[in-house]
Amino acid sequence: MNYKNTFKKISIAMILLLTFAACSDDDNSNEILPTQPNIVDIAIATPELSSLVAALTAANLVDALNADGPFTVFAPTNEAFATFLSDYDFASLDDVPTEVLTQVLLYHVVAGKIVSADLTNPGDTTAMTLQGEDLTVTMPEATITDATGVTDIGITAVDIEASNGVIHLIDKIMLPFSLTQPNIVDIAIVTPELSSLVAALTAANLVDALNADGPFTVFAPTNEAFATFLSDYDFASLDDVPTEVLTQVLLYHVVAGKIVSADLTNPGDTTAMTLQGEDLTVTMPEATITDATGVTDIGITAVDIEASNGVIHLIDKIMLPFSLTEPNIVDIAIVTPELSSLVAALFAADLVDVLNTDGPFTVLAPTNEAFETFLADNGFATLDDVPVALLQQVLLNHVIAADLSSTDLVTAGSGYTNTAASGAGNNSMSIYFNTSNGVIFNGISTVSQADIAASNGVIHIVDAVIGLPTVVTFAVADPTFSTLVTALTVLTPATNFVEILQGEGPFTVFAPTDEAFSALPAIPDEEPLTEILLYHVVAGNIASSDLTDPGNTTAMTLQGEDISVTMPEATITDASGNTDIGIIAVDVQAVNGVIHVINTVMLPLQP
Repeated sequence: MNYKNTFKKISIAMILLLTFAACSDDDNSNEILPTQPNIVDIAIATPELSSLVAALTAANLVDALNADGPFTVFAPTNEAFATFLSDYDFASLDDVPTEVLTQVLLYHVVAGKIVSADLTNPGDTTAMTLQGEDLTVTMPEATITDATGVTDIGITAVDIEASNGVIHLIDKIMLPFSLTQPNIVDIAIVTPELSSLVAALTAANLVDALNADGPFTVFAPTNEAFATFLSDYDFASLDDVPTEVLTQVLLYHVVAGKIVSADLTNPGDTTAMTLQGEDLTVTMPEATITDATGVTDIGITAVDIEASNGVIHLIDKIMLPFSLTEPNIVDIAIVTPELSSLVAALFAADLVDVLNTDGPFTVLAPTNEAFETFLADNGFATLDDVPVALLQQVLLNHVIAADLSSTDLVTAGSGYTNTAASGAGNNSMSIYFNTSNGVIFNGISTVSQADIAASNGVIHIVDAVIGLPTVVTFAVADPTFSTLVTALTVLTPATNFVEILQGEGPFTVFAPTDEAFSALPAIPDEEPLTEILLYHVVAGNIASSDLTDPGNTTAMTLQGEDISVTMPEATITDASGNTDIGIIAVDVQAVNGVIHVINTVMLPLQP
C-alpha cells in the first residue's frame, strides 16, 4: 500500500497565496519569483499546527526552526497537544514547565532532512533528535516509538516540503523521558540550574549510567558550583577538563543506594562510599559535606528531589575525590586511561591505601596491555583469578620506597635497589635496572613514559608486568653474569641448572662475575664445571645479616663441600684453600633465594 497517497494532505495553496506574488503584466521583466516557505512559515499557515506554533513560541524555539537547517520535524497536531495536556493534567501550555516543554519540542526535531523515501521499508529507522534521545520510525506501519517506549505514535502526513527541511505530521506528542516519574537524568535536564551538570555528564559519557535502574543518590552541583570550580582551577570551560578527571569527579557525586535526608545521622556524621571509590561525609544539622580532600564547607542547598531511580540533593560546591593541584600516585593512575588495569589491580589487592600515604614512592606502572599479557602468560582469565596474596606481591614489586627520577637511574647506569615486595626469608625484594638501552627493569620491562610527578613520589609507565624474580631472573638480566649464565646453560647441558634454580628453593648463590671467570686459566669441561657451579650454591636463604660478624660462617654447598665466610672482611675460604675470594655485593634478594656477588670463582677440592 502506498501510505503517502493515503495520508491526509495539507493544502499548500494557502501558503503559496501568502508567499507568492506575480505581476499581471506578462511583459513585466521584473516579475517576482515564488519563494518556498520554511518550517515555521508552514506551521503558522496550517490551522491544525497552531498549538505547535504556540508551544514553539513559549519555549523560545521559533528562531531555531527559522534557521537554515535542514531539519526534519515530526509535528504534533492540535489534537495531539490537547491529549498531552489532558493526560498530564495541564490546563494549558502555560502550565507546562518551560524546560520540560523545550526538551519535549526538541525531541520532535532531527538534524538533517529525512523524507519518507529515506526510511527503511519494511523495517525500523532510528534517528537522534536535537534533544539527544533517539526515536524509531517503523515502516510500513508508519508508527514511531519514543524514548519512553510508547509504540503507537502515528504518522498522519508525510513529506511536507519546506525551504529548510521537511515536516511529517503525527497524532501524539513524543516524550524523551517519563513525565509521571522522571529519573535522575530527566530531572537534571529540565532543571535550569543543573544544565552544567547535564553537560558534564554528557561530556564524561555518564548519562547512560544514571539512566540505569539504580537506585542512586546524586549530590548535584549547581551551575554556580561548576562556574566556581572551572574558575578555581583555571579551566576556560568543561571542554578543558581532562575527560578522565571529569569522570572521576562526577562519579564522586554519586552513591549507590537511595539516601534521603531522613536517613542521615542527625545530629552527627554519615559517611558513604561513592561510585568513584572514595568516601564523603555528610554532617547534620549543619547540612555540609566533607570531601576526600578535606574541604568541609560544601553546602547542601536542597534535599530529597525524588526520581524514579533514586534521589537528588543539590550542593553549592564541586566535591573532589583527590587534589587537582597536587595529585598523588593513586590520583594520577585513576585519571590515566592506560593505567585502568593497574588501578583495578590495586583495588583488588587492597593496596590503594598504601599508595595514598606520604611516601615517597617510585611506582613502575604497567599499562593495560602489559596486564593483558601477564594474565595470558600465567593462565589467568581476569584479575579476579589471580590469588590476592600473589597479586599483592607482584604489585608491591613495582613499588620502590624512594623518589627515583629517570635522571637518577641514568646517572647510576645500572644496579640494584629494593621494592616493597618480600622475597625469601621475608627480606625486601631486589630489582635490577639497566639504562644502556633505555631504562629496563629485571631485563624485561622498559620505561615508556618517565617522570610523572606526584605529590608522594613519581610514576614511570612500563611496558611489562615485572613478575616475582628468581635467582635466574637476576643472572639473566645482569650482564655482569653473562659467563655464569653460559656456564649454567650451554656448557652444562646434562644438568638443568635453570630448572633447579627456578625452583622453590630457597638458595643462596655466590655468583662469580665475568671477570672472575676470565681469571681462570680456562673454562673447565662439563663434568668439573658442573661440580664447580654446584659448589656456588647453598641450600637456604642466607642474607648478609645472617652471617656471624665478626667471625666465620661455614655452609655446605649443593656440591657437598663447605665454604667459610669471614666477616667483616667479606671474604670466602673455599675447599681448595683460597682465602681471598671477595664478596663485592650482597643481598640481591629473589623470591626463591639470594645472590651474593664474588670476584673469584670458588673451587672445590681437586680430584
